[in-house]
Amino acid sequence: MSEITFEQAPALPDWITEQFPYARRVFRNGPHTVHFVDEGSGPVVLLQHGNPTWCYLWRRVIARLIPGGVRILAPDLIGLGLSSKPRDPSIHTLEFHANQISALMGALQLESITIVGQDWGGPILGLAAARHPQWIHGAVFANTTLVQPKKQPRTTAFHRFANQPIISDLAFKRFNYPIPVLHKVQGDPKSIGRAQKRAYAYPMRKQADRVAPLAFARMVPLNLEHPTVNTMGEVDNWARNFRGPVRLVWGKKDPILGRSLKKMQELFPSAPVEETGAGHFLQEEVPMQLAEAILKVVGSV
Repeated sequence: MSEITFEQAPALPDWITEQFPYARRVFRNGPHTVHFVDEGSGPVVLLQHGNPTWCYLWRRVIARLIPGGVRILAPDLIGLGLSSKPRDPSIHTLEFHANQISALMGALQLESITIVGQDWGGPILGLAAARHPQWIHGAVFANTTLVQPKKQPRTTAFHRFANQPIISDLAFKRFNYPIPVLHKVQGDPKSIGRAQKRAYAYPMRKQADRVAPLAFARMVPLNLEHPTVNTMGEVDNWARNFRGPVRLVWGKKDPILGRSLKKMQELFPSAPVEETGAGHFLQEEVPMQLAEAILKVVGSV
């Protein structure tokens, strides 16, 4: 049986800590470590980022949630942020990441959790919720998808590029792609400037640590035979049958997942929706709207 322990989080440079002054820990689960924010007290809110970011992405949302009397948990996915960075890209599957986050939830003995997922954070938390429904109180989803593809998926130029051999490996590993161009998926490109890109790049300073961003990009199905499609069936089924409170907050100027709102509304037809002019990383543009939606779900009976 894997040994489960909690450890002190590694120090961050002052220029990040000034923006991101929250209590952090590390969860060791066998060969893997999950770095996470653990701040505040009260009902639990679990904030899950996607690719290629880390828990720093939530800093402005956290600042607005703490006065609301909640306990914030914001894990870094394996391969990203300050979590462990395996060298084998094949470990990166939807099931693997859901298992890691589920293990963290279980080790912390959490219950009545409000899950908040953006980008890959949505299906990862959706799969964790499907397998541990007794832990989940409610959910907020932002620019993500929990829908299982039923026909040939519509793909973006980003994901088609990620599946081009050699050139995509060069871009992701040597040039830390897509971090230098994160501003291009924002409603306001200035919302991710030089300082923010520096912080997003910090955990992947070494080329050897840049395995996960490309692996995550290749987890997106290009066809119905892709292994992610079958796992998404479990996520989709959970979403259609979940009866807890759900809210959707959407960045309509997102070129990657902006168009996914309609299908998410089909999954959650009763969920209130707040449409914004933000892009993909709403946390940088509309943190107040996200925080307000989260607190409304936390307070729902």
